[in-house]
Amino acid sequence: MISKNTIDKVYESARLEEVIGDFVQLKKSGSNFKGLSPFSDERSPSFMVSPVKQIWKDFSSGKGGNVVAFLMEHEHFTYPEAIKYLAKKYNVEIEETERTDEQKQEANERESMYLVSEFAQKHFAHMLWDTELGKAIGLSYFKERGFTEETIKKFNLGYCLDQWDGFTKAAFDKGYKLKYLEQTGLTIVKEDTQNPNNPRTFDRFKGRVMFPIHSMSGRVLGFGGRILGNDKKAAKYLNSPESDIYHKSKVLYGIYHAKQSIAKEDNCYLVEGYTDVIQFYQRGIHNVVSSSGTALTPEQIRLINRLTKNITVLFDGDAAGLRASLRGIDLILEQGMNVKVCTFPEGEDPDSFSKNNALEDVQHYLEEKSQDFIQFKAGLLAQEAANDPIKRADTVRDIIQSISKIPDAIKREIYIQECANIMKVSEGVLFTTLAQMGKKGASDMTKTQKPDQRAFDVVKNEAPQQKVDVQYLLERKIIELLLLYGNEKEEFEDLVLKESESGDLVLEPESIEAKVYEKIYLDLQDDEIELANEQFRQIYSKLIEALNQNTDFSISTFLSGLDQQLVSEISSILMEEEKYALHSWERKDIYPKEKKVGVAQLVSETILTLRCFLIKKRMTALQDNTKESQEDHRETLEEIMNYLQLNKLLNKKLNRVFS
Repeated sequence: MISKNTIDKVYESARLEEVIGDFVQLKKSGSNFKGLSPFSDERSPSFMVSPVKQIWKDFSSGKGGNVVAFLMEHEHFTYPEAIKYLAKKYNVEIEETERTDEQKQEANERESMYLVSEFAQKHFAHMLWDTELGKAIGLSYFKERGFTEETIKKFNLGYCLDQWDGFTKAAFDKGYKLKYLEQTGLTIVKEDTQNPNNPRTFDRFKGRVMFPIHSMSGRVLGFGGRILGNDKKAAKYLNSPESDIYHKSKVLYGIYHAKQSIAKEDNCYLVEGYTDVIQFYQRGIHNVVSSSGTALTPEQIRLINRLTKNITVLFDGDAAGLRASLRGIDLILEQGMNVKVCTFPEGEDPDSFSKNNALEDVQHYLEEKSQDFIQFKAGLLAQEAANDPIKRADTVRDIIQSISKIPDAIKREIYIQECANIMKVSEGVLFTTLAQMGKKGASDMTKTQKPDQRAFDVVKNEAPQQKVDVQYLLERKIIELLLLYGNEKEEFEDLVLKESESGDLVLEPESIEAKVYEKIYLDLQDDEIELANEQFRQIYSKLIEALNQNTDFSISTFLSGLDQQLVSEISSILMEEEKYALHSWERKDIYPKEKKVGVAQLVSETILTLRCFLIKKRMTALQDNTKESQEDHRETLEEIMNYLQLNKLLNKKLNRVFS
């Protein structure tokens, strides 16, 4: 178990905007930061980070919380994993008590798979550096590829000895279970018909050099292995199979090392293989990732989209490969991203080109030769069409098909103009073709939908109109006031119920000075009001306790001791107004009154409104009782009249018309 002292130090050291900035490109927005949601596919940023409050809110998915909640949501860390990740990032020494066997057994399956993968990465690295066979075969291969020792260690490259079950036995010796070795795909298990209780095991990657595949946070998800022998039956490259922690279509090789550079350079180079990434990185170009030899997927593109809007796809000179890769470009366009394409001379690829040229030369080549996708596609297809009018028409149609994928109308129009210039076709014809493609797409979509799902069908809404939950909103406001201003002293105008000389009840004002939390607590206690919402009730209780005990109350410290579900609720409360906040009003000579100026009034109005609501609720309940029962209701009616008079007084104080 991690000690409380360590957890406190981690929360004190961690900066939310820095941690989230490793995963999401953030831009300053007033006192906050904004970015694209890492949890949904969006084009307008609705993900907000507050450095002052040290909380974040994703308005597209509804998620929110503190720094630990972000890592738990984004990286699927457990609470201890998130604390360890932050401790490592901020050089906080972890004080940890030894876990019991029972606690070890309770570790979930995903964590067990991560542990097995991390052990495998260390084992393969050990085999590469510390065994004669590893150095003679694996290390020699990497050095022949031109990788320095520093680069080999940076990417945690390794070697799996050419033995049937050398790795599996080593894992068994360290106490790792066959179940997780099989689930991660590191070990292949085959039933032994003669001995069913003792299955045969084989190392999946035997005799291969190993490329660990990391998540954006640096956890080992799986491996790519390259065979070094001449076995024609074996695949040249072999990847880990799909598992609970490794989904090929959602992972980019090199993203862990590249993420900061991608955000800084505002561009991502996309290559095909592991060695392309490593060679580029070694040369000094760090904003590079690979789809690991698989076809590019929307999930992989969205991973890049969190960091930048710009992708430069790097191809070698293989014409057949270029044609097939055009499909990937269309996918990138569909995500609303900007695409450039750079091809290398025939016989060269990103690996060989960066290996054989100086950094300045590589950078110059990339700047000089990178083309907008429309120029690249038009040039490539025009070569194939040559002087054949029919092929040329098909080429134009193909380009328009790509342009139709772009969600931004202005970009589409500019690309149409560009295409018209390159292909010598009138813009009018191209716009007509684009419109026809749009209609056809809508028509096809309609045909594939069920009758009751078709676009623009008028459906009578039978659902009853939802009522606003007034009590929920008022209780939410009370929590917000406690969080933002709980420890601040204010002058309140308290209302005392007195009897006038004529015998009427009147509310007389009395001025008192108190802290916001004291005022709220005493008012609710006097009226014996308990919050109805379960989560608000829990938060309220903990807040009052924390504010009463700590004069230097801080939201960040308070959140560190809460359940993550409550943390998420609090972040929603605090960040709701930030979504609509406008900044730099003073540039237009507009100076709105700060919310903080009217805290005392806001507290009093909220409490009074809650009182009115509960009084009305009580009167309704009493009236219902009189209808259901045949007894004498004089006492009940008298009670209703008293409530009615009190409600009238409170509404008068709130300057509201009472009916």
